[in-house]
Amino acid sequence: MNTKILHVDPSSILFDKDEGIETCTPIFTDPKTKSYLDEASIILRSHKNCIGFPTETVYGLGASSLNDESVKSIYIAKNRPLDNPLITHVASLSQLHRKILPPSTKIPDIYLPLIKKFWPGPLTILLPVEDDTTLSRLTTAGQDTFAVRIPNHPVARALIAISDEPLAAPSANASTRPSPTLAEHVYHDLQGRIPLIIDGGPSNVGLESSVVNGLTNPPMLLRPGGISLKQIQEVGHGWEDIITAKKTANASEPVRTPGMKYKHYSPTAKVILFVKCGNGVKAVQEALSRYPNSKIALLTGSEFEIPETLQAQFAIVDHLGSSITEMAHNLFAKLRNLDKNDMDYIFIEGVPDAGEGLALMNRLSKAAHETISNDSK
Repeated sequence: MNTKILHVDPSSILFDKDEGIETCTPIFTDPKTKSYLDEASIILRSHKNCIGFPTETVYGLGASSLNDESVKSIYIAKNRPLDNPLITHVASLSQLHRKILPPSTKIPDIYLPLIKKFWPGPLTILLPVEDDTTLSRLTTAGQDTFAVRIPNHPVARALIAISDEPLAAPSANASTRPSPTLAEHVYHDLQGRIPLIIDGGPSNVGLESSVVNGLTNPPMLLRPGGISLKQIQEVGHGWEDIITAKKTANASEPVRTPGMKYKHYSPTAKVILFVKCGNGVKAVQEALSRYPNSKIALLTGSEFEIPETLQAQFAIVDHLGSSITEMAHNLFAKLRNLDKNDMDYIFIEGVPDAGEGLALMNRLSKAAHETISNDSK
């Protein structure tokens, strides 16, 4: 299979502000962008293949959520375990009700304040799977809930609207690899496995969506992501009591959302994560002595102060970012770039595993081969 890349202009896609998220009728000012999304829509409606497309979080690998064969194409292309559920993406609330939810079904009231504040955007909610749902049960991995969100990327939302196909869409990478934030990342992992990648430029957020479950009491944050725990708590209406689920599920434990099971986000090089190591000098020196004759890269944040004499022992030294937002945006692209340079190990400075750092540390800890902590010192 040949994999084609089509470049589109996200700025040429407009939406009627009066529609909000109730409906979605994209307006195109660039005929080529409209033509390319029409071409992608034909593939999606054929229910034979998945395609790569941009979202504001990371690039997604999309296929119809309503068709088993479509959903199977995602699992096959990614080599993804079948018990790892998928998030469904819709263009509007009307599409969610018209295509997935039975006529008598309403979205639980607890979600309405979150939807009002964060949709479209990087927040995913869990809804009950009704007996007469049109949703492919392959998206739920046998669970009685499904995950759904409205993306805040013009290309993603327009594609879903004009194809009129709710899209199951995990990150468009080979399973266990760092998530893709550029079309070229998708091509690197999935060339020959999918027919088409829509290139809409870099993803803005750089981390996947936050996933919440408001069907439990108290509600739960299942996966931290593009919306912080504090932002969710500040909504109130019961969300101030939200608790955080454990980071990783047991091997035999069913999960309701992606990212809670199996190895994730890992480059080929082994990641060594440094937590609460101050300026990093002592911890980095000790770690270097354990890996002689190795090609090692160092990614620093805001606390490490590594002298030039110590930096000289690394093949590559790079700055992940000065703020947590910047670090999160850069993480996956930096890991992929270092893999191109055939590193054996990547040393990464961590951040506090709370507040804004919760989502970033979730990804770093899952990518890490080893974590070095001076917490007791």
